Amino acid sequence: MFFGRYEHTIDPKGRLAIPSRHRPSLAAGLVITRGFESCLLVYPVSTWEAIARKFDQLPTMSQDDVSNFERYLFAEAVDCTPDKQGRVLIPAHLLEYANLGDKAIVAGVRDHLEVWNPDAYLEKNALLEQDPKAVARGLSQYGIL
Repeated sequence: MFFGRYEHTIDPKGRLAIPSRHRPSLAAGLVITRGFESCLLVYPVSTWEAIARKFDQLPTMSQDDVSNFERYLFAEAVDCTPDKQGRVLIPAHLLEYANLGDKAIVAGVRDHLEVWNPDAYLEKNALLEQDPKAVARGLSQYGIL
């Protein structure tokens, strides 16, 4: 399970160090793709493959939506293996998408990591912190809180 918030640097070559506590879970390989909130998503290969298999179950009647979403998620994705220092090379198109410079926040989110521009992450969290009870109430219907 991935959790925690970590502040890391991105070197001039575009390499980001994976937080040390999460390196064992990603040592066999990982996939980086675009997130839905101008962040990057980092999945272990096994989780990524499970997500990909779920697309086989989708109805063909909504093929435009499925195709568009597959393109959004898979076409920009890259697979990689961390180097001996636990770093991964993030391609320029993904750095640009997430507006990443030389600093990043890596956030553990249950089954994946998110890589954020620090300002965007803090802004997103500030919105949540305005009324966390409202979010909790929304999740109560699922028996989470």
